[in-house]
Parts: sequence; C-alpha cells; structure tokens
Amino acid sequence: MDFSIASILLLDGVTNGAIYGLLALATVLVFAVTRVIFIPQGEFVAYGALSLAMLQLGQVPGTVWLLLGLALVAVALDAWAGLRQGRPAAALLRDAARTLALPVAVTLLTLWAAPLKLPLVLQCLLALAIVTPLGPLVYRLAYQPLADASVLVLLIVSVGVHFALTGLGLVFFGAEGFRNPSFWDARYSLGPLTLSGQTIIIFLAAIGLIVALFLFFERTLRGKALRATAVNRLGARLMGISATGAGRLSFALAAFIGALSGLLIGPATTMFYDSGFLIGLKGFVGAIFGGLASYPAAALGALFVGVLESYGSFWASAFKEVIVFTVILPVLLWRSFSDPHHDEEE
Repeated sequence: MDFSIASILLLDGVTNGAIYGLLALATVLVFAVTRVIFIPQGEFVAYGALSLAMLQLGQVPGTVWLLLGLALVAVALDAWAGLRQGRPAAALLRDAARTLALPVAVTLLTLWAAPLKLPLVLQCLLALAIVTPLGPLVYRLAYQPLADASVLVLLIVSVGVHFALTGLGLVFFGAEGFRNPSFWDARYSLGPLTLSGQTIIIFLAAIGLIVALFLFFERTLRGKALRATAVNRLGARLMGISATGAGRLSFALAAFIGALSGLLIGPATTMFYDSGFLIGLKGFVGAIFGGLASYPAAALGALFVGVLESYGSFWASAFKEVIVFTVILPVLLWRSFSDPHHDEEE
C-alpha cells in the first residue's frame, strides 16, 4: 500500500464515518432520553433512501400507507384510553385531529406529487416528510406503554420493532435494490484524491446537522428540555417537562437523522430493504465508544469505524464486517473495567 492508496481509503472511510457519526448521535440521543437502545435506527435509513427511489420512479412509496396506518392505530388507542378515563368527546376529537393532521397532509401531498416526478430536491424533502413522522408514532405504539420498563425489556421491544419494520420494508419495496442519483456530479482532483460532489455534500450535511443539533440543545427551550430529561428523568418530570413529549421528540429527531442519512448514502451504494440494519449497527458501534452518553466520543468512534471498515475492506474484504464488529469487544471490556458498575435507576 502506497500513500495514494492510503489517502483514498482514508477519504472513503471518513465519508462513511460521517454517515455513521450521524446515526451514532441519534442512537445516543434516543438512549439518553428514553433508555431505548434503538436497533431500528437503520430501518429509517433504508426507508428514506427507498422512499426517494419510489418517488424517482413516479410511484407512491409504501411508507406513506405505513404512516397513515400507524396514525390511525394511535388515534384508536388514544380514544380508547380517553373513553376509559371519561374524557369529553370534544377533547378526544381534538387529539385525534392533532394526531392525524400531519400524516393525512403528507399522504395527500404524496399522492399528488409522486406521479409528477418533481425535481430531486423536492423529492428529498417529501421523503423526509414521509419518514420523519414515523419516529414519534413508533414511540407511541411500541415504547410509550413500556416507558418505565427496564432497559432489557426495551431492548427486546427494539428487536421486535426491527423485525417488523424490516418485513414491512420487503412488502413495500420488494427484494430488488435501488441506487439514487447523485445530488452533485462534479469531481475535483486533489493530488491522488478525487473528491466528488456527493462526498462534499455528505461532509457539509453532517457538519450542518451537528451544528444545528448543538444550537437546538443550547438555544431552544425544547432542546434544553431534552437535555434535562437525559440528565435526570425524574427531576425533569418534577419540573413540568413531559417525559412522553421528550420521547416523541427524540424519536422524531432520530427518524429525521436516519432518513437524511439514507438520502446521503443512497447515491453511493445500492440500498435494499434490509440494508439499513448493518449501517445502523455500525453507528451503534460508534455510539458504544461514547458509552451511549457522550456525543463527541460517539462521533469520533463512528469516524474510527468508517476508517477501520475502509482499510479492512482493502486488506480482507470478506472479513470487513467481522473486523468492524469485533472492535466492539475490547471497547466493552475497557468500559467494564473503567466504569463502576451500578444498579439500573428505578
């Protein structure tokens, strides 16, 4: 291996690591706020990329019907709970309208826009609008009833949600793969490196999203509420912060980050209905470097995972996944010895 090959592999690894870094940040955010190890994070990656692929073909993606169906189920469950509590009908109708407003609007917009084959940027925005609301609905149906359960129970639920979303992805998109068009076809030569426009967009989007998340957590009331919930859930409740609202918001951000990551990685690789699992799992490995608590350490860990995968694919392409996932073992062992063990917070 000479310097030029090493530089190319490093650039490829950092590019993939930027995507994994976004997913690692989403994983840390969800776990910090809700104690959920969100295994289905990768499914939002696949849903974002494949929803855009369906829009490119002029077809209505099946994720639209999933969004509408989950909203209807959530309305039915909320109405049943409200009737048992004796809430007035007007309040139940108001809550139902609030829950259905966005899914119905997105569904109607998609039915109108899909056959028109709008420009790529508008299709990306529509794909984000379809996938992002799935996050709060998944939290409402799968995790909210078990919000006070142990981390192990929530992990088991995550595994079930992962299998359900993967199976639905097969139903919606089929077994064939799709590759989306690049957002920017320009290429720039920097010595032995060839920097593509898509790579530049990935870097800019990752940096922009990280800055936006920093400003959100530091400058906005909702962001500070999420931070408070992550630090101390009971204390946040006593201060009037809704744990349910914080959970839904964290899942919405995770779904948005996952869908955006799918849009960014879609032009670089062929996406299948189950491709998101491995991508999300590599983001999870990066999050482990931060102990599922530190955002900077998770981002740096994800960059390391991307670089390790790139060099591993060069030296032993058949074992690159094994190399990446094996590195989690010494990290867990080191954290087991360095961090004091304590019982789970009740």
